Amino acid sequence: MSVAESTYPARWWHMLDDGRMQCDLCPRDCRLHEGQRGLCFVRMRAGGQMLLTTYGRSSGYCVDPIEKKPLNQFYPGSSVLSFGTAGCNLACKFCQNWDISKSRDMDSLADAASPEAIARAALKLGCKSVAFTYNDPVIFAEYAMDVADACHAVGVQTVAVTAGYMHAAPRREFYAKMDAANVDLKAFTDEFYVKLTGAHLASVLDTLKYLRHETAVWFEITTLLIPGKNDSDAEIEALTAWIAQELGPDVPLHFSAFHPDWKMTDIPATPPATLARARRIALGHGLHYVYTGNVHDTEGGSTCCPHCHQALIVRDWYRLLEYRVSADGHCLECGGAIAGRYQAFELAQQFGPRRIPVQLAPV
Repeated sequence: MSVAESTYPARWWHMLDDGRMQCDLCPRDCRLHEGQRGLCFVRMRAGGQMLLTTYGRSSGYCVDPIEKKPLNQFYPGSSVLSFGTAGCNLACKFCQNWDISKSRDMDSLADAASPEAIARAALKLGCKSVAFTYNDPVIFAEYAMDVADACHAVGVQTVAVTAGYMHAAPRREFYAKMDAANVDLKAFTDEFYVKLTGAHLASVLDTLKYLRHETAVWFEITTLLIPGKNDSDAEIEALTAWIAQELGPDVPLHFSAFHPDWKMTDIPATPPATLARARRIALGHGLHYVYTGNVHDTEGGSTCCPHCHQALIVRDWYRLLEYRVSADGHCLECGGAIAGRYQAFELAQQFGPRRIPVQLAPV
């Protein structure tokens, strides 16, 4: 499939008085002359309109455990069909999917599929949900929303794994189609966002508040802790206090370990002790569900009851060892409510830690 064949009319743009076209999808507000692309590289001005050049085209499909997104309280133990496209609207120097998000080779997107084909594949593969991931679905919102419609038509849920950098109007339409999200809160200073991602913190906080107070989307937050950049006690205190005050104690927070990559290979990997320290701080601020990621830590990977403090879902990496939550989301020890989305489940039903690449027939 050539680039010309994969272009699709994009939404959320307007013309400026000086003849340029402004993209209104995210706070970058890219202003384009004819033939130019936005920073994301996949939204392009051509023929007097905005085009999405990656509609229907993927960097590959895999079936993953839902905990890999990471979502620990959205149908735990289930499988999710995951895919992304190319490009990104952030410029993170520590990107760990840089080969996809920074791609400028559209023809590397060899796997093509219609929204209906993806929905049918998820159903056939036994996946509870489809995740838009690997790169940020904000930049292929039109495609993600059409896939979501097709998934919902056959009873499959949808998940956005995103940095949350999006304008208010498209955000409303986008999240109206999503059942769950994992939002990267990359740091809690604007200086970090500007210097290391090329974005701003305030818009991400707006997205988090929107999700919590104006939608029914289940969402969890991930913060990648980078040594010397965003891992100080003061910053973690401020971040977790804000979550507790603005979002409430039931929003799960994942502290994830950094490994050297992309343009930050000179920074050492995050020590497990840093994640444990961050988790203690977050729990001290009253957050009920705080996890550690990218490290082997059964305690930090387990879901505990905030009422009786028993470990209800015990995890070893992506394998579930114990499961004591009812289908309607209550602790089987004390009966207290456990935030999240659940279903009738037995340990033998879990998908487990596998990652299975799949190919979809283009339709």
